[in-house]
Amino acid sequence: MKSYQQTTQQLDQLVHDGIVPGISYLIFDGPEEIKQVRGLAQTRPFPEPLKAGMQYDLASLTKVVGTVPVIAQLLQEGKLALDDPLKEYLPDFPDPRPTIRNLLTHTSGITGYIPHRNELAPAALKRAFLTAMHVDSSLNRQIRYADVNFLYLGWIIEELCQQPVQDVITARVLKPLKMTGATFTPAPANCVPTEIQPKRGLIRGQVHDPKGYILGKHCGCAGMFASLADLATYGRALIESNLAGLLDAKTVDMLFTDQTPIPGEHSRSLGWKLLHFRQADRHYLISHTGFTGTWMILDRQTDQGMIVLTNRVHPTARNQRYLDRRDQIFATYLREMAQN
Repeated sequence: MKSYQQTTQQLDQLVHDGIVPGISYLIFDGPEEIKQVRGLAQTRPFPEPLKAGMQYDLASLTKVVGTVPVIAQLLQEGKLALDDPLKEYLPDFPDPRPTIRNLLTHTSGITGYIPHRNELAPAALKRAFLTAMHVDSSLNRQIRYADVNFLYLGWIIEELCQQPVQDVITARVLKPLKMTGATFTPAPANCVPTEIQPKRGLIRGQVHDPKGYILGKHCGCAGMFASLADLATYGRALIESNLAGLLDAKTVDMLFTDQTPIPGEHSRSLGWKLLHFRQADRHYLISHTGFTGTWMILDRQTDQGMIVLTNRVHPTARNQRYLDRRDQIFATYLREMAQN
């Protein structure tokens, strides 16, 4: 196996330097793997060791592990098309221009302010997102990452499947892939805690994202909990077997190619961010991060990947040092994975 000495050193250093309480990570290169679980599950109110198999709040990895594969299946089944207007499925939305493609590539231009958003009841919050947002001049011109795009995608899934989006993800993705530790309703004792907040106290086994907390099973942008083993199952299946046959090769190709409506080359496929391989062919890799301290990078062409789970928001989400280090680790990994 190639040496990932600098990458693993930098990952371990996140714990050593107190930037995250603990870390679970996997680097794989074909059948070979480097796996590590170290540090603490929590530091407050008392230290608790991190154990293998604990479940993490995946935050926005929910988008690409859950919502994207369901949308991809619906595309394959002909139940929607990428350039269908959002309004076709959610008629209360005021603007006819944004499409499914815009939502998936974060080029929708949808923006707006919802007063007291985190205090609203579920129905009122959904209503506000459907009626109080507007589309600005960045539509089809700029990539602007926003959770709201995947809230709409989740509700479109609900319209087509007539079930809560998180139930659809469980039935169509988690169960077929036998991701036994992946769930939207975990047992708190096996979960890695996230933030300590004045109103909610220590958040453990409940989604950290405030929209996800309100919307519950009707949230397509956050809410999934999973172990390192679950994400290894998902990542390998996606790049090695077209998600164990849940998708076809043509659909998976779309995840690894620019899908934005913007002229030129851009960095978004269907849900995923695109990165360049560091050697001559500069083929695309896919990556995604989660607010709680999670990330995945996957290379279909070389069968390589890195999956990292931390609870960088514990005990507080104010953790800029983590974001700076994450960028460094990405760069180190991309350099080392390309070395012969």
